[in-house]
Amino acid sequence: MDIKIARLTKFPGQLKSWNSQARSVFPLTLLESQVKMKRFISIPVFSVLLLMAFVYYITVFIFIENWTGLFTSPGLFNSLIFTSMASLCLFSFAVCVFTDPGPVPSSYCPDVEERAGSDQDSGNSALQIKHCEKCSSFKPPRAHHCRVCRRCVLRMDHHCLWINNCVGYWNYKSFFDLVSYGTLASLYSTFIIVSCAFQKNWNVEGALPLKIFYVICAVMMISLSSTLGTLLGWHVYLIIRNMTTIEYYEGIRAAWLARKSGQSYQHPFNLGAYKNMTLILGPNILKWAWPTSVSHLKSGLSFPTLRDSS
Repeated sequence: MDIKIARLTKFPGQLKSWNSQARSVFPLTLLESQVKMKRFISIPVFSVLLLMAFVYYITVFIFIENWTGLFTSPGLFNSLIFTSMASLCLFSFAVCVFTDPGPVPSSYCPDVEERAGSDQDSGNSALQIKHCEKCSSFKPPRAHHCRVCRRCVLRMDHHCLWINNCVGYWNYKSFFDLVSYGTLASLYSTFIIVSCAFQKNWNVEGALPLKIFYVICAVMMISLSSTLGTLLGWHVYLIIRNMTTIEYYEGIRAAWLARKSGQSYQHPFNLGAYKNMTLILGPNILKWAWPTSVSHLKSGLSFPTLRDSS
């Protein structure tokens, strides 16, 4: 504990990060726009956009057109539903890419007196004061260093290649909405393809190339639906337990060590399913589906725990 206090006394004398120095020289909006554009310009991001465009085109202009006709009442109805899903998916994707997941403030300094009791409690190791050797600074609870972004991220879940960004405190909700809308849109597209295939007359001459096209599209959409559905189920599981992907794997090791010493392990941030969901998605259920509705989020430097509620 004396070593930790000694480190804290040195912390105010450390140099500020490059980010803080740059913001004192350049306008904040200019720096943020440059970072966002660099994040957007990547092959994986363009690949996702091309996939979205391809799925939308074949679903609306090929399969709905062949199924009911695009300008009939059923065609317009299905097109409107799928366009709404696709638009929300695209919007959530843009929010994920452009939103900073949450950097650790250069002025962050943990409260030694507040955490002293936690350091003595081995069962709450997640609350102990942490120091990032790579950033040469202290990091809040649930923050982790990203090797790709080369910085610590608040409540980091993982670094996602497909959004060229970390999934963290400020964009986790938009990421969850992205996966949700992507799953729904993929399932809806699969339903339309299958429905179109069942009503089509395959006895006409030269239908083999069309059959191959239908099979390829159906396999692609079923695979996409299964992948996104599995990812959605995984994050529903994490949200209900108020865990990140990193914390889940850390919890496996913590539980193993606890069993080895004859103790039981409980995730310190698990406050119950409904409370966990409101902490992450917001207290208003009607706003859960809107990716930019994050007014319930605070600083991301501290989080309620089981100890606080007991």
